[in-house]
This record gives sequence, structure tokens and C-alpha cells, in this order.
Amino acid sequence: MNLLFDVSTCVRATSKFSECTKCLDICPVDTIEFVENIPAFTPSACITCGGCVGVCPTESFSLSGFSTIEFFFKFLEEKSNTLTCQKDLYCCLSVLSVEHLISMAIASDEAVVMDVEGCSCGGESDNLQNQLRENIEEANFILSSFSQKEILIKSLENEAIVKEEAVKVASRRSLFTLKGAIKSKQEFDEAVDADELKAFGIDVGDISKIRNKVIPDKRKLLFSVLKRLDKPERYEIIPTEEINFTSQKFVDESCTNCQICYRICPTGALNSNSKFSLINFDSMLCVKCHLCHDVCEPNAIQLQAGYEIKEMFEPQQRTLATFDVQRCNECGNYFTYTGGVKECLRCKIEEEEAKELHDLARQRRS
Repeated sequence: MNLLFDVSTCVRATSKFSECTKCLDICPVDTIEFVENIPAFTPSACITCGGCVGVCPTESFSLSGFSTIEFFFKFLEEKSNTLTCQKDLYCCLSVLSVEHLISMAIASDEAVVMDVEGCSCGGESDNLQNQLRENIEEANFILSSFSQKEILIKSLENEAIVKEEAVKVASRRSLFTLKGAIKSKQEFDEAVDADELKAFGIDVGDISKIRNKVIPDKRKLLFSVLKRLDKPERYEIIPTEEINFTSQKFVDESCTNCQICYRICPTGALNSNSKFSLINFDSMLCVKCHLCHDVCEPNAIQLQAGYEIKEMFEPQQRTLATFDVQRCNECGNYFTYTGGVKECLRCKIEEEEAKELHDLARQRRS
């Protein structure tokens, strides 16, 4: 497998103000870095653990030849309900996000068992195993609010584990481990190219894709599984800091309706109408990438203190803010009206500049 990256879906490519560092933080071999605000990596140094795939909120990273959605359905068909790194996924279990774990637990007839202690994908780094434990803990916390199901962790003390032959992580870094595999100049060039830092730029095609609102497959999967569940008799409200893959928000009075938040939202969770007179929000489309918060200059977008589980079973689009939109008396364009003369900000600025120039000219004449 090879690590793939789609720059058009990365939130850091969407805005220079994005503070997302999840892929950088999870990488156990420090092969990911930021070049001009965009993730870059050296293919030959990558151990294809899939950790960055699992934590990326918009699924910008992926592994060639591996699909988490296809694995989901394959897992449901398998007799074994125990998952082990490098054996069942050919990569680390951390490639599975919280959404994947919740979906698997709900859809599986038996309890899903994760062999966390058997994870050695990151070598001396604890990044992957720690992330895996955090994912399981969060998935179980969410599950406990509406279901009796849970993700179990396989214990080395109680069960014997058949270990597969260890993957030599260090060997993937060396060209010499290819031995006699290189039989053509093309293969040699590909091997040499793998040792070079792979940076990504944004071209016209990527800009066009960035404008598209894309819902990650893992969210579609979770939504599909939840729709097949019976609705709980009562819905719980959990602390917002306990859920990291979605959110519920509100907009305070400092909002200026600059339109940046819903224009830049990668999934369309934030949106407006044709007159841009309101801000709508759909929690089940939110991937908690934090981009809308990063770009909001007055910091008007806030996280709701409690997350209502009801949204998962009865999703609805909420209106977070409404604005009085009027036509400017000068240019005729729509603008957010706050009182006084019906004049948009651009016309006000132009009028002030014209007045300053007029005063300056009059002073020179005198």
C-alpha cells in the first residue's frame, strides 16, 4: 500500500488560518511536515500505518488498495470478531476512526474486540496505540448513551494471542531492502522518487474541487447505520469535549455576517440562503475540523456546552443566526443592514475616501 493525499479536501489547503495538525501529531515516524501550510511527506519514510487516515476529519489521506468502507462490510461477513494490527487490516487499527468503530459495534452481532496490546506499528512511538485507545474510549462513551454495545479490548493476560511475523518498519526506509526487485529503470526511478519529499501545490482544478462540499464516507456510513437503529426512549446530553468527530454550535451577537464560515465549510454543515440572510447548521454534517472557528475574526462561532444525542437519530438543520438584508441605495447590492442610511460598507468606504480627496484638493487650492 502507498499513502495518498488529496489536497483539495484538506482544511489547511482551504485556508491559511486553519490550525489543524492531526496528521502531523499522529505520525509515528515524523515523515509528515507542513510545506507552505500544506501537508507533505516522504513516501519511502512512510510506514503506511494509516494513522493519518484515521484522524483526518475530511479523509484527505488514504491508502492505495484499502478502503475502510469495504473493510467494514468484509468484517461483518467474517466469523472472527477480533481485530489485530497488520493481520486483519494490513495496517494499524488506528486507521479506523471513532465513526467506524461506532458503526462496527452497532452493525455487528457480537462484541467487537480490538487487540490493542498487539499493536506495535509505531515502533518506539506510542502515538498510534494512544490514539487507538482514545478512539475506543470515545466510541464506547457515545455508544453508552443509546446502546448496550461496546468495543472490547483484548487482554494479553486472559487470552493467548497468535502473533504474526513482525513487520520490520526500519527496512521500509532503505532502498537496499528492495534487493533484486528493481529490474527496470522505471522501477529504480520510482524507488528514488520515494526518497524525495512529496509536496503538494494548489492548482486551478484543486480550487474548483475545494468549492465542492464533500461529506466523508465514514460519516455517510455512520448515518446509514444509525438510521437502522430503533430510536432510544430518551436522549442524553453529553459534554461537548467528550466527542471529537462532530459538534453542535451557536453564533453570538458579535457575528457580522461576513459569510466566510459557511463559504469555507468543507461539508456544507454551515450554509445560508440565496440572500445570505441567515446561517444554518447541520450537526450530522459537521466533522469538527474547527475551520469555521479558525477563520471567524470576531470569534462569534462557539461550541455548545452539551451535545444532544438526539441529533444522531433525528438530524435537523438549525438556524443559528438571522440578519436583516437590504439593498444598498447607492450600488443596489444586498448587504447586512444594521440601521441608519441604507448604504453598504463598500459604498461607505468609497464615499469617505472621496470626501477625504475632496478636502485634500480644497486645502491645496487654498
